[in-house]
Amino acid sequence: MEQIIATVRGFDGVLVLVPEPGSDFPELAWGDAFFHYAPDGRMAANIQPYGTIVTKDYPDDAASDLDPPGRWRVNIRVTPGTFQQLTGEGPRRLSRPRDYAATDSVMPHPVYGALGWISVVNPGERTTDTVVQLLRGAHEAARARFARRHEPGLPPEND
Repeated sequence: MEQIIATVRGFDGVLVLVPEPGSDFPELAWGDAFFHYAPDGRMAANIQPYGTIVTKDYPDDAASDLDPPGRWRVNIRVTPGTFQQLTGEGPRRLSRPRDYAATDSVMPHPVYGALGWISVVNPGERTTDTVVQLLRGAHEAARARFARRHEPGLPPEND
């Protein structure tokens, strides 16, 4: 997990948030990581991260069985084409049952798969390179969205 966070911290214009006890973030988020494209170092209020690492089950997201020690999951927003290539299904056409607790396997996110998110529990030898490549792609897509929102001549509410 630390290796992936360190790699993402090396991306140009990235903001990596890792909430800790005593921070302004809710306790549930403590220990997780959130990846944003934010060249000014400020997280935009209306922009979701392009990737996350979660270290525990959430109330509406327990299919990956993340509560046992040493388990964590990386989640990445990908394009529909990439999603199809990785999972064999379109994001809005998920039908196959999956073992969301399986490790070192790329699969749709158990909750946000239909929105184009993939996930990997405990990336290992088979998936770490893919995860890093997908995070780079998601970062570049977030950078492009940021650039479009900040084109000269757009009204301030598009920031």
